[in-house]
Amino acid sequence: MGKLYGYCRISTRNQSIERQVRNILRVYPEAIIIKEIYTGTSFDRPEWNKLMRTIQDDDGIVFDEVSRMGRNAAEGFDIYKDMFERGINLIYLKESHINTESYRESMQSVIDMEIQSGNPDADELVNSIVKAVKRFALSKVEKDIYRAFEQAEKEVDYLHRRTKEGIEMARLNGKQIGLKKGTKLVTRKSIEAKRAIQKYNKTFGGPLNNIETIRQIGISETTFYKYRKEIIEELLVKQEGAQKDSC
Repeated sequence: MGKLYGYCRISTRNQSIERQVRNILRVYPEAIIIKEIYTGTSFDRPEWNKLMRTIQDDDGIVFDEVSRMGRNAAEGFDIYKDMFERGINLIYLKESHINTESYRESMQSVIDMEIQSGNPDADELVNSIVKAVKRFALSKVEKDIYRAFEQAEKEVDYLHRRTKEGIEMARLNGKQIGLKKGTKLVTRKSIEAKRAIQKYNKTFGGPLNNIETIRQIGISETTFYKYRKEIIEELLVKQEGAQKDSC
């Protein structure tokens, strides 16, 4: 196999992509990780498109699960067939039974079948049967692949529906959904990110500009500017408090 890429995608800003990254690198530490941080409602995938322009025959792509490759079963299956025909290896950690390597191995014995008995009439008859067997085998494998994409699509739809139902039930029971207006969510991840921003960003005396800081920490642009604003506000409050204490 040539180069091996690990493709990770999240569909909303509220999701974490690191789980996918960890899962892929745990099995394939040599994989070159490609992150699609936010796709938006149009499903525009610039990192995927860039990968498609550079990937070559015998290269491979690893996915945490099949749903990361397409929005639905039909689209995912079309991408799968295109990649297979281009000679690109596809690997799914969760659905390994449809890896292209397994597909090729299951098909190879059928593809290699050809009868040459020396009797043209008999060969023509037998080989016509072999061709029918090939079509049947290919059809069965394709159904297995499509079924895997369909199952992944159903699981995602089910999760979205249950989440929506749970939120609605909580709202009907009078529970607070999300944070109250003006409340800041403080997590260990946000604390660590803010520390890194103060350490690396030029706004606070660090060596990196905004874009370089974002890449260094591995957060989205929106999150970076939000945290930077909060840091500035916190520093101003501390400064005002110190001035009052000195008076």
